[in-house]
Amino acid sequence: MRIGFTLPQFAPLAHQPDQVARFAEAIEEQVGADSLWVGDRLLAPVAPTVGYGGGTTIPAEFNAVLDPFALLTVAATVTSRVTLGTNVLNAPWYPPALLARSLTTIDVLSGGRLLLGFGVGWSPEEYVAAGVPMTERGARLDECLDALEALWTNDPAEYHGRHWSVPATHAELKPVQKPGPPIYLAGFAPAARLRIARRAAGWLPVHRPGAGPFNPEKRITAPLAGLRQLAEREGRDPDSLGTVLRVYPVAGATVEDCADTLRRAERETRTDHAFVDLQCIAENVDHALDLAHRILDGARQN
Repeated sequence: MRIGFTLPQFAPLAHQPDQVARFAEAIEEQVGADSLWVGDRLLAPVAPTVGYGGGTTIPAEFNAVLDPFALLTVAATVTSRVTLGTNVLNAPWYPPALLARSLTTIDVLSGGRLLLGFGVGWSPEEYVAAGVPMTERGARLDECLDALEALWTNDPAEYHGRHWSVPATHAELKPVQKPGPPIYLAGFAPAARLRIARRAAGWLPVHRPGAGPFNPEKRITAPLAGLRQLAEREGRDPDSLGTVLRVYPVAGATVEDCADTLRRAERETRTDHAFVDLQCIAENVDHALDLAHRILDGARQN
């Protein structure tokens, strides 16, 4: 199984931006991991309408955040092998032409190593700050996917939808990956599941070590089987739908908790790619590197 880790992006790691390049290089060369990942948070509301993970509060880790596009650009320029992933970009926030420009640049800079995870977010306050109606998030994601496809496959390219439009434009520069970087989608609601089945390269399941036992059948196997059935009904090869497991350890989770999750995911579900979010358990960049090394060693033990 391919295993990756998050780049230093959220507090307290956000306070060490000068260490991002060193971290990325070390993850590739010294730790020997397979991918590096970023998230996408715009605000940490003081009085959130909706809390994180279905709760009522926002984690303190979100009080400081570095830009995902900037971090991926840094990582692209100092690595040569690892996949660069987004988990997840809240695509409805971004005009597709701007999003295409940023993502094309990163894919070209990295030599075609970008893997995109898109979602629709959960915070009403972030949608207010982005100037996008939250009630339109699903429709805007669909149009974003259509517009990206147009910009990445046509020259000249144009797109006209209800929410987004791209006037006819010369679009000579394309991603290295054809017809564009693979797009994985997060989500569990019926509309999200249908969108995944119809058009995603893969799905992004999640487990939180330290918050409860890991049930691979419930977390991955059964939902994925349902998605593949939907994909087959939509005329797609069900086996073409991949997965990247998101491992989000909560405060207090141990290295063994994370390593066990990875071992079981590979053994019991045949998941072929996963990454561990280090933001809630790492005190600084050096600690994050140490954790990554120990988690990877533990995960690769028989």
